Amino acid sequence: MPNGSIYVPQDDKYKWGSPSVMYELRWRETRSERRRRRHVMAGAGFVLITALALYRSLPMPFLIGLLGGGAVWVVDAFISWRMFAATAVWRGKRSGAARTGRLLRRALGKHGYRVLDGRAVPGKASIDHLVIGPGGVWIVDNEAWHPDTYIAAYGGKLFFGERSGTSVAKPLVDAAASMGELLSRESGIPVDISPLLVVHGGHVKTTVVHAEGLTLFLPRKAARWILGDAYAALSEEQVEVLARTAARILRRMT
Repeated sequence: MPNGSIYVPQDDKYKWGSPSVMYELRWRETRSERRRRRHVMAGAGFVLITALALYRSLPMPFLIGLLGGGAVWVVDAFISWRMFAATAVWRGKRSGAARTGRLLRRALGKHGYRVLDGRAVPGKASIDHLVIGPGGVWIVDNEAWHPDTYIAAYGGKLFFGERSGTSVAKPLVDAAASMGELLSRESGIPVDISPLLVVHGGHVKTTVVHAEGLTLFLPRKAARWILGDAYAALSEEQVEVLARTAARILRRMT
């Protein structure tokens, strides 16, 4: 792996690759191994299900066993594909911001929420999404992590594996405070902005992680969390004023 081993000769094709490139290369090299395992599992499923069908005196036991073995094969193939697809953002094959923005607009638009992508306080922090709706205002950022990274909170502190998450949390908390102050002053509507982080890849220790003023979750949890986290009661007119003000004063990132 990245630093090699003094006991195992280093394979040149792994020597200079980034972790994401090495992960994808290793995944493709083990394709035949995964297929062999899948065939063995499907065969074992066929034998076990056929035996159970014979024991139960079910009609056409061999057909039932064949269908059961095929189902085992398909399920294992789907799980394998999902595991690899879950690393697409981390591997640079997909845009985490594009995915999250699409999910937010699809789920929140019908509830009167507005989603502005790629905004920044001039001269300060930038964020991927600004969400404004009847329940309040949120900033949402995206980060991708290695699939083996465990993301959790311990003693009120955020950790990504063994690394402290303060360097990730603090800029987002500060960005939320800066945007809230600016948006309140320019719109005349007092608002507090909550910072959220959507995690692409890694293992989130619990469904939602709270630490150091930041809330983290997987992409498909974002819209549901925002709807359930309503802390304000903004009218339709106030939402419109805030959205128009944000579009005017917050620089759009390209």
